[in-house]
Amino acid sequence: MNYGKIVGVGNTATVYEWKEGKVIKLFYQGYPKEAVEKEFHNAKAISNMDFAKPKVYEIIFFEERIGIIYDKVEGESLLDWVMRTGDVQQCALYMAKLHKAITQNRISNVPNFKEFLKCNILNVISTDSKKREEVLEMLDNLLDGNTLCHGDFHPGNILIAEGHTMVIDFMNVCHGNFLYDVARTVFLVEYTPVPIEVEDREIFLQLKKTLADLYLMQMNVTREMIQDYLFVIIAARVGECPNE
Repeated sequence: MNYGKIVGVGNTATVYEWKEGKVIKLFYQGYPKEAVEKEFHNAKAISNMDFAKPKVYEIIFFEERIGIIYDKVEGESLLDWVMRTGDVQQCALYMAKLHKAITQNRISNVPNFKEFLKCNILNVISTDSKKREEVLEMLDNLLDGNTLCHGDFHPGNILIAEGHTMVIDFMNVCHGNFLYDVARTVFLVEYTPVPIEVEDREIFLQLKKTLADLYLMQMNVTREMIQDYLFVIIAARVGECPNE
């Protein structure tokens, strides 16, 4: 069996056309098998929930790499869409509508968001022990819950076609308080680095900030409500993406 043309390229995998309206998300050689199995488990756990997402089928081994078979979905990423149209207000509306549909679901058979953050906090070698204990204590005091959290919800993981949106990438699915997922989205939209290829850095930074503000308005969440979550997410990011 040969795969077809490239559908998408990410940090951990390349997505190719497969057969019968499906794609294969083929992870790069050496990518941990446990991580692929985790994404597959997460995708299965949310498969019957009422929001738009591609259906997942199976894990396969292909040319010394591991892949997951998903339904093929049409559309461009919401990131490409907003860069093409410049319609930041509508982008925020699309994001909030889909995110509200996701966080209306309840789940328990996926990791707690605190496990994910704690693991990354403990991975930060440069942090002194006192600072680490302070961050861990703040993490422990964050509100918990059984709300479905996508964990990686940003325009690059949303596909749009004819005004309809769909979420992809289920590696960081977890459960917790919905404010965690909102804070995580604000972080990913506003605080992550500007890509090297972007020419006008200042305009792009302002776009990121404006999109985060408009998204929060649509979610009916203030920055004060998420400030503690955001503080811990920022502290944990160094352990999650040390080269960022």
